[in-house]
Amino acid sequence: MSSNSRRILVAASMAAVGLSGCVMVPVASDGTPIYPLAAPAYPAVAVPVPTIQANGPNAGAPVTPRGARPVASLPPPPGVSELPAPAGPSSPASLQARLYPSNEVATETGMLAGTVTNMMTGKGFFQLNYKGEILSGEATRVPGDERHGLANAYGQRGTYMSCDYRMSTPYLGTGTCNLSNGAQYQVHIGG
Repeated sequence: MSSNSRRILVAASMAAVGLSGCVMVPVASDGTPIYPLAAPAYPAVAVPVPTIQANGPNAGAPVTPRGARPVASLPPPPGVSELPAPAGPSSPASLQARLYPSNEVATETGMLAGTVTNMMTGKGFFQLNYKGEILSGEATRVPGDERHGLANAYGQRGTYMSCDYRMSTPYLGTGTCNLSNGAQYQVHIGG
């Protein structure tokens, strides 16, 4: 094999390896990317989903891949009548946040809405559109008090926000938020 042929083969191999990558980007429930990913990734769980036949004599019947057993037909272990729920952290929950004005500066803008992603680990991420500027940040529970938390966000034009909140459940909470321009809001999370 000539040296030119080897060079071409090596260059083609390097290009193939370099172009074969795959990137996963976390997204919010509305499809927008969540940046930055500061929390550790949670494990993905594979869930078998049977498909339904559209035509033929068995229309509407579940289809199981060849060689696989349907999940419903798996017997429980001997001596166990029902399988327990899997242990581990709950999956992240996407919640709505509504901010209601509580001073004159805030009434100029009116009510605001954003999204909060509770990672169920004591951390969360949120986004809010304030006068055309996207404020992004994170929320963290206060050590020693699993219901009390602090949140901070920052926008590309320099606007920042600080919030103090209290969760009554992992899906419901209230608090206050102060913006760098003096606007103050009462925040309702979830519901």
